[in-house]
Amino acid sequence: MTKYIFVTGGVVSGLGKGIAAASIGLILKSRGLKVVNQKFDPYLNIDPGTMNPFQHGEVFVTDDGAETDLDLGHYERFTDAVLSQSNNTTSGRVYETVLKNEREGLYHGGTVQVIPNVTDEILRRMLLSTKETGADVIITEIGGTVGDIESLPFIEAIRQMKYEVGEENTCYIHLTLIPYLNKAKELKTKPTQHSVKELQELGIKPDILMLRTEIPLPEATRERLALFCNVDTDCVIQNLNAASIYEVPLNMEKEGLGDAVCKILGIDERKSDLEDWAKMVNVFENPTHHVKIALVGKYIELHDAYLSVVESLTHGGIANQASVEIDWIDSETLVDDETTKKRLKDADGIIVPGGFGERGIEGMIRAAKYARLNKLPYFGICLGMQIMVIEWARDVLGWADAHSTEINKETKHPVIDLMPDQNGKILGGTLRLGKFDCKVKAGTLTEKAYGSSIIWERHRHRYEFNNKFRKELEESGLIIAGVNPERDLVEIVEAPDHPWMLGGQFHPEFKSRPNKAGPLFRDFIAATLKK
Repeated sequence: MTKYIFVTGGVVSGLGKGIAAASIGLILKSRGLKVVNQKFDPYLNIDPGTMNPFQHGEVFVTDDGAETDLDLGHYERFTDAVLSQSNNTTSGRVYETVLKNEREGLYHGGTVQVIPNVTDEILRRMLLSTKETGADVIITEIGGTVGDIESLPFIEAIRQMKYEVGEENTCYIHLTLIPYLNKAKELKTKPTQHSVKELQELGIKPDILMLRTEIPLPEATRERLALFCNVDTDCVIQNLNAASIYEVPLNMEKEGLGDAVCKILGIDERKSDLEDWAKMVNVFENPTHHVKIALVGKYIELHDAYLSVVESLTHGGIANQASVEIDWIDSETLVDDETTKKRLKDADGIIVPGGFGERGIEGMIRAAKYARLNKLPYFGICLGMQIMVIEWARDVLGWADAHSTEINKETKHPVIDLMPDQNGKILGGTLRLGKFDCKVKAGTLTEKAYGSSIIWERHRHRYEFNNKFRKELEESGLIIAGVNPERDLVEIVEAPDHPWMLGGQFHPEFKSRPNKAGPLFRDFIAATLKK
């Protein structure tokens, strides 16, 4: 029988439920169990695909083209899983399905209500991963904080789950904050007690309390919480602030989280094997080199907008035993070549990640020009690849008006453009999403990185390299290093006579792992070390 774990949050948002859920997944996987993580978000958007990055942060993309919450990135990186459309559900998706069913007469003229119609649809989606994967354990994170109006249908659904699959097959984990009042030198448990009380009033008794804290919890505090919250003392788990997110699974295992979960779910005692993860953490925390990477972007006020890119740079550092310092640069501040030079002169490498819209584009182009002329390692991802092409067309071929039609529809040199089959679709419908193959040119930096002539990565973009200008760009020296064989679309470009300058139309950050860095991130960091 599949076991089900539900992770809820209380007291305040932003406590790291995603990291906690990912850590639980890794701990159970290390015990030989097949684990799948999923996220249920209460917001009414169908998915985060059209949401402002400043509000939501990064949009994580799966192999099958789902635009999902960034926590799915944590799940994949920690458990090395490959997730899909069914692993992220929003209220918008639930209501969309319920209303569609009502219009099609599937409720036989009955009144459509939150209970049972909405909660039944949530339950159906929660059980979908079981049918698709045959996992031993399904870990479901509920977005938001207990007490939020919008999350009530999800809380009711997970309450019903214990009757759907059997109480012995469910485990409820509640993550809360234990604030420390510095003036009084006291840890305060009352917020957690109130949060648990609210959860109990909604019909859910938490089996495990996971407590975020800045200082270690005294045994007396654990016992008090166990007593007032009606949980076993060994199920009060301290989640102390860690030096890095990679330490969290190791700390949670030491705290007895794996044993507590297995006991509650009736899973046979199994010894965990986190040795490889511990070795990776040791390399990460004890680097022998250091590099400084300039991340030139347009959403830098919210670092979560580039979460997977930052994590992947860290992975590249681990693969090279190097710590990676990120210099966050707002591309709008690179207003001229002199300013760009001053701002980038201390960088060992430049990365320009993805994005949409006109704002900050010229600053990114100046950064690419600086990298090309100064032989500084450059990595362009999605928009960053398009920036590299635009800069080359302007400054090498002399097409001063070269641009993307996303920005300038009147340019005579639209080196980046929509393809004919993309016109006329609704926002989001024109995106190329998910897994696509790429044929790699022999002798390129790309082939060296991947060690293969055929690769695949995940995509999320609308505009493409315009093949009308391909011949002239190649004749001027720009290297076309990778092409999608299905549609003959350029995926990778490289600069000649340069230590390492590469742009990829895809998003390699979505496949990178802490103990298996994405090949391009690994080689990019290696190139910066040589510099």
